[in-house]
Amino acid sequence: MGRLAQTEGLTEIQDEILKTIHQFVEDKIIPAAQELEHSDTYPQEIIDGLKELGVFGLTIPEEYGGLGESLLTYALVVEEIARGWMSVSGVINTHFIVAYLLMQHGTDEQKQRYLPRMATGEVRGAFSMSEPALGSDVSAVSTKATRLEDGSYSITGQKMWLTNGASSTLVALLTKTDEGAESVYQNMTTFLVEKEAGFGETAQGVTVPGKLEKMGYKGVETTELILEDHKIAAEQILGGEPGKGFFQMMDGVEVGRVNVAARACGLAIRGFELGVAYAQQRKTFGKVIADHQAILFRIAEMATKVETIHTMMVRAARLKDTGRRMDVEAGMAKMLASEYANEVVEDSFRIHGGYGYSKEYEIERLMREVKFMLIGEGTSDIQKMIIGRSLLKDYKL
Repeated sequence: MGRLAQTEGLTEIQDEILKTIHQFVEDKIIPAAQELEHSDTYPQEIIDGLKELGVFGLTIPEEYGGLGESLLTYALVVEEIARGWMSVSGVINTHFIVAYLLMQHGTDEQKQRYLPRMATGEVRGAFSMSEPALGSDVSAVSTKATRLEDGSYSITGQKMWLTNGASSTLVALLTKTDEGAESVYQNMTTFLVEKEAGFGETAQGVTVPGKLEKMGYKGVETTELILEDHKIAAEQILGGEPGKGFFQMMDGVEVGRVNVAARACGLAIRGFELGVAYAQQRKTFGKVIADHQAILFRIAEMATKVETIHTMMVRAARLKDTGRRMDVEAGMAKMLASEYANEVVEDSFRIHGGYGYSKEYEIERLMREVKFMLIGEGTSDIQKMIIGRSLLKDYKL
């Protein structure tokens, strides 16, 4: 491990966890990532290894069988895993968000029912907010949950972009409900939908059609979710009370933005490592290209960007751990990390020259994967809107 992206003030336990994950990434993920990614194969052996290490229960409290670690620890673990292969960190992310939603907003019964099995990875979580025509406008959710005479609900609608859509067995699903509130945001409810793993009809009225083909982010499946008159008990409302879904989901998205920032940091770190290594091996005009000033300047800029986004990501995670408001910090970290990661990986690609265009070289995979950072958990433009509006409130004349 080099001197970049080091985090001050970690406990001995945090250091030990990160060393263990780093070694796992070196031994199990990096050697397998290229072949698995090119064949779009689910990394089952890697996931099983992460289960054994307790990663699926990293932030779940010890009373539910987890490790009880902080968001900061989780973000640093994600950064390390994404450095090995970004898709693997995606497998964990939606699971983590669902566990976080349960910890923060779930009833005692819901926590007891799901968290112990989520900690072991027996229950796998997926996070479902987006729809085919939704984009970033969450208020336009059309999936509808209708209350029935017996107090239960019937859900009908179509959801989009579910990471772990097939492998998950518990989906946190945002729907529209008629709670009689004037604000559209108070007429949304989050349901905990149980289903079987796999494709096709995975529960009564719940269908996972198939895998969506993507330019990157391979290995992990991304799917649609179609609900047709899915009957669900009122006890499956997150927190037991309808009308709070939007605010619950925004809380989940906030930690999700820290996660995407951490993933972008991991990609940037790996891009830098590949670029600086290749620059010391490739020779032109009688000397290694790292000795050419143009390449040396590029390396310096890449390293500075890596250090900047890592620092911002760590600060956002630490703020969230204190319970303080951090929408601005999370938005800034996510926005800059995604933009800088793209720049660092592209600079590494340029250093590789023609070889960077070859699938034999890892940088080709990173070039495709890093593009997802620009749109995941809200585009940079959406982050700017969130940041700007919040700052106008803080600095209102």
